[in-house]
Amino acid sequence: MNYFALVFKSAFRNRTRSIMTTAGMAVAVLSFLFLRTVVDVWNSGISAAAQDRLATRHKISITMTLPKTHYQKIIDRVPNLSGVTYANWFGAVYPPDEHGFFANFAINGDTYFKVYNELVIPPDQLQAWQEDRAGAVVGPQLAKKYGWKIGDRVTLRGTIYPGDWTFNVRAIYDTTSKSFDKSTFMFHWDYLNDAVSETRKEQIGFLGVRVADPRQGAQVARAIDELFASSDAETLTESERAFNLEFVSMYSAILTAMDVVSIVILLIMTLIVANTIAMGVRERAHEYGVLRAIGFKPKHLLAFVFGESTLIAVLGGCLGIAIAFPVISGFGKVIEDNLSGMFPYFSMNTSTMMIAGGLSLAVGLISAIVPADSNTPTTCAGRLALSSMS
Repeated sequence: MNYFALVFKSAFRNRTRSIMTTAGMAVAVLSFLFLRTVVDVWNSGISAAAQDRLATRHKISITMTLPKTHYQKIIDRVPNLSGVTYANWFGAVYPPDEHGFFANFAINGDTYFKVYNELVIPPDQLQAWQEDRAGAVVGPQLAKKYGWKIGDRVTLRGTIYPGDWTFNVRAIYDTTSKSFDKSTFMFHWDYLNDAVSETRKEQIGFLGVRVADPRQGAQVARAIDELFASSDAETLTESERAFNLEFVSMYSAILTAMDVVSIVILLIMTLIVANTIAMGVRERAHEYGVLRAIGFKPKHLLAFVFGESTLIAVLGGCLGIAIAFPVISGFGKVIEDNLSGMFPYFSMNTSTMMIAGGLSLAVGLISAIVPADSNTPTTCAGRLALSSMS
């Protein structure tokens, strides 16, 4: 019998206990992967942010608007730009699904898709949208969720801009970057501007600025803010990553709690595996004594203990990872159908899976430290001798 077969047989001598411990490890790893995937999804917009794009908003708050004149001044007076656009957060809801959240913006139809060029729209659909003042561009997940098709008329109920707003679905976009989700609703800024009261006309929510040289992003941001430093509407210009981070930071406490819980789960599982191995070591004290008596060295016994602990933890980890694929995939489908605007790319990434595998191995090794106390193997033969004498 080879070493691995002996370790496997020893580890599962008490099958019920070992199987339950392995299952517990699988559940712990599944929980870790699920929580980490949620955190990764929330942060996906940050990690995928464009390096050559800036966002300009009102200095006081993102909820305050800027005069549209800022747009032309930036184009005229700030060098090293390859594109500038603007948009307003619309904040409307779809009446048949009042609680179904999705992002909706009024955008500059001439420049928006040039600055945000990760959005891909078929040329014929883009042209149809540009020619229709009430046209809308929607994401594929949003279209799938509500069954919208090209040519459909859709009515949204405004919250920031009260009233019923009717649009014609003219285009469905795709995206090549995770910095933009697939469930956004966009329409012409002019359509909004023509319908609001005089006090709200010619106002924009934020500007998207693309720099010609990403290395000069900080200088361009400083130049924009200095341009409006003495105006009634001062600006704050930051990288797209920092801009996206502002939204994520609103949920930072929740995300931190998820991080902590995911680690605590594995720590608890470490104690459980350690207890299982310790019970096995105590039960086989006489067996270890026999092994020492026939020539096995303490290091061989230590190898058995570490091998059993690592085997149980790694088997549980592999099982947890295997279960995680269908579980997270299935949950992601539910999310896409119901909360696509909040979790646009709910899927487990390879790095998270590798971390889970590495932690499973670490749990196995750490769990064996106490049961495999260096004094334990050397005293096993003594215990056997005392038992024989009695």
